[in-house]
Amino acid sequence: MHTPDPFENENARHLQLFLYLVPIVGFFPALWTLYRRGGTRQEKNLSRLAVTLALGWLLGYFLLGAGAEVSESLSLPLLVTSSLLTSGYFLVNLWLMVRLWQRKSLRLPIASKLGDRLP
Repeated sequence: MHTPDPFENENARHLQLFLYLVPIVGFFPALWTLYRRGGTRQEKNLSRLAVTLALGWLLGYFLLGAGAEVSESLSLPLLVTSSLLTSGYFLVNLWLMVRLWQRKSLRLPIASKLGDRLP
């Protein structure tokens, strides 16, 4: 007997795409989608973008934090830059959620090109 897919409904699939764009938390379902090589083309593209954004933010956050620990004179500017990077990451994800809700394109100039290089 055929078991129905709970995400066959287009609205439910659309809601699943929102999950990928939740900052920090959405990284894990997006990575899982890429790992199992499943989903539609839109899911794969959005998963690549979400993973690229999260890894870019994480790398920048740790590098700026490490730089602030090492340098005494640049500590404050690096910490401010780190907070601006984090705020930017959250705002970009929120902006992408609005674009997804409006059913518009979710391509970002640099991040989408980097994400397309992921498997």
